[in-house]
Amino acid sequence: MSQTAIEVRPLTPTIGAEIFGVDLGGEISNQQHDAIHEALMRHVVIFFRDQKMTPEQHKAFGRRFGKLHLHPASPNLLEGHPEILLIQANEKSKRVAGEVWHSDVSCDPEPPMGSILYMHETPANGGGDTMFANMYTAFETLSAPMQRFLEGLNAVHDGEHVYRGRYGWNDSGKTYPRSVHPVVRTHPETGRKALFVNRGFTTAIEGLNRDESDALLEMLYDHAETPEYQCRFKWQPGSVAFWDNRAAMHHAMWDYFPHSRRAHRVTICGDKPFYRA
Repeated sequence: MSQTAIEVRPLTPTIGAEIFGVDLGGEISNQQHDAIHEALMRHVVIFFRDQKMTPEQHKAFGRRFGKLHLHPASPNLLEGHPEILLIQANEKSKRVAGEVWHSDVSCDPEPPMGSILYMHETPANGGGDTMFANMYTAFETLSAPMQRFLEGLNAVHDGEHVYRGRYGWNDSGKTYPRSVHPVVRTHPETGRKALFVNRGFTTAIEGLNRDESDALLEMLYDHAETPEYQCRFKWQPGSVAFWDNRAAMHHAMWDYFPHSRRAHRVTICGDKPFYRA
């Protein structure tokens, strides 16, 4: 490979690819940036191994793709770096971030475009993998009548039940985001259609009664979480995952208690989801 070339190795036929030949903490050429972006658009989530980044370098890499997002709830921020979210669990944890299938902060009026997670510490006895699901595939494998039905619907995404009291601090009086988004969203860059509901934040489908809404959402969740639409990433210290939040869900495995797992995450601002026929 030339100094500016990168190598892309697909992880599965459906989702995920590992990227080689780039130092995320160093100078990334425009060629490399374009190749990384193309790989993200094609594979939905991309992974890097053996990386070394300072918090400033981590933020700088994220800013190559857009403005950095500030989390609406968590106080677990890296001191001096409000754009960096601490993802950590240990023997004192009663729950962990991301242990339910979700799309990051989908309750925001403009949910994030993507997230970049940089792993610092992995559990001593293994575990702590993250699974990712392709929401393009989740939509495309539905029947044509179901696709047409869903394309006319909107769903409520609510942060209240996700964030209220979760982080052990007094959030009395704080208002968490609640938004309505299309059940099927058109990706603003690829133009492809993706299913956009998730167990973490989606609470109801507008226009349906409660029984109808609950039954339809449960069917869509089960369908979207089909193993064949997924990849599973085994972390090592220095590993990085970059996922397209507009076309992927993810689920963090918490199978390592009471051992520790620690990572830093930067999240990139997105735009308002829309559906284009």
